[in-house]
Amino acid sequence: MATPETATADIVDAHSRPGPFYIKDCALVALATGRRARMLQEFRTELATIDESSIYHHYWGGLLQARFEEREFNNDFAAWIRHGIHDAILAERLAALDPTDFTDLESLRLEIIELIDMRLDQCEGLLWMRATQQFEFIRSQIIVFDTARSLQQPAELASTVAQLSTSSIFYHFIDARRRTAHRCDDFSDWLAGFGEEYSLLREQVAGIDPYFGSLGELRTQLAQLFQTYFKEADI
Repeated sequence: MATPETATADIVDAHSRPGPFYIKDCALVALATGRRARMLQEFRTELATIDESSIYHHYWGGLLQARFEEREFNNDFAAWIRHGIHDAILAERLAALDPTDFTDLESLRLEIIELIDMRLDQCEGLLWMRATQQFEFIRSQIIVFDTARSLQQPAELASTVAQLSTSSIFYHFIDARRRTAHRCDDFSDWLAGFGEEYSLLREQVAGIDPYFGSLGELRTQLAQLFQTYFKEADI
C-alpha cells in the first residue's frame, strides 16, 4: 500500500503531465495575391510589404507539392532569381538561407532584402534587367484536419511517426513553429510537458533540420530517432 506521501506525489505527478497528443493532418491552399515582379528591384519592393503568409508559401510550400525529381532550389525566390533573372550568385545566397535559423518570418524577410540590396550594389546592371518570366507572389492558407488518432505516452512515438502522412509531418514539425510558444515542433512541445524526463530526446529532435530535404526524408529521420531512443530506454 502506498504511503500518504507517495500517494500525494502520484496525484500531483498525474495532474502535471500533459494530455494526449492529438495527431492532425493538413493541406496548404495556394491563393493569388495579385502582386508580381518582372525586375529584381520590383521584386525587392513587393517583398518589403508582402504578407508574411506569402514568404511562408515560397519557402515552405514546395515541400507539400508532388514532385518527380529533386528540387534544384529549396525556395521559390532563389529559383526565380536563377532562372528568371539569371543571377546565379544571388540565387545561391538565397538558397543558403535556412528559415529555421530565424526567429520569425519578418527576420527572414529583412535578411532577404539585405542580400538583394548587397547584390544590387555589386552589380548595377541588375537594376535594369528584365526577367524572362515574371514572379507571381502567392500566399498560403493552411487547412487542418483531425485524424481521430492520439498518443497517450511518448513511447508511442516510436511506432507511430513512421506511419504518419508527410502532410501530418509538415503540420507537426514545420508549421508548429508558428504556433507553439517556444517556436518548436509539436513533438518537442508535448514532450516538454513531461518535465526533464525527455530533455535529451527533445535536444535530439531539435537537431533535425527540416529545410534541406524532403518530407519523406524528414519522417524517416524522426521515426529512426524515436525508435532508437525508446529501444535504448528499454534496455
